[in-house]
Amino acid sequence: MEDINILYEDNHLIAINKSTSDLVQGDKTGDETLADKIKRYIKVKYNKPGDVFLGVVHRLDRPVSGVVIYARTSKALARMNKIFQDREVDKIYWAVVKQQPEKPEDKLIHWLVRNQKQNKSYAYESERQDAKKAILSYRTLSILTNYSLLEVKLETGRHHQIRSQLAKIGSPIKGDLKYGFARSNPDGGISLHARQVSFIHPVQKKEITITADPPKNDNLWNAFMETITD
Repeated sequence: MEDINILYEDNHLIAINKSTSDLVQGDKTGDETLADKIKRYIKVKYNKPGDVFLGVVHRLDRPVSGVVIYARTSKALARMNKIFQDREVDKIYWAVVKQQPEKPEDKLIHWLVRNQKQNKSYAYESERQDAKKAILSYRTLSILTNYSLLEVKLETGRHHQIRSQLAKIGSPIKGDLKYGFARSNPDGGISLHARQVSFIHPVQKKEITITADPPKNDNLWNAFMETITD
């Protein structure tokens, strides 16, 4: 059976706890995607003939871990796309930073300009041409000797938004070389984790909350988990 960490599964949706090495969908590397693995899992588990339908509902950057949701039918995909488009979904992220923000909690508003060539977004304090408004709120959950754990809630969904905005206030995410952290993490990932997603199920119409624990093979995450009571 496939090496995937399933958090939630029904006839319409499947949610996975993505590792930092998993690709949500194909890119120029040509590496196998998480979707490929899930399709094989569904094919075997349900003994499905022919191609298995699987739709990408939302994306996580490759170096990020945590909850990622796929749709198992075209109807569920269309409805989930609308839920995400209309921002009828609550997303909570956890981020480990070395430089603790000046304020233990705050709402950050920036204007992000995306540089396609660099695959990077630059955050500015004031509005400018081609910039998109980015809003998030954070609060400090825990502080260890060298690092702080922040809980981040997104109000907008911009390219590299959390990475860019936290870097802008002087708190780049651990391992995130692209946004100014000094060293990479051993696994090549960054210490940003999609902790929780809540939404109204597109078919069953009941509220669903899906929670993912951070990578268990990481001593720092494990140390933070010992200090946290959700």
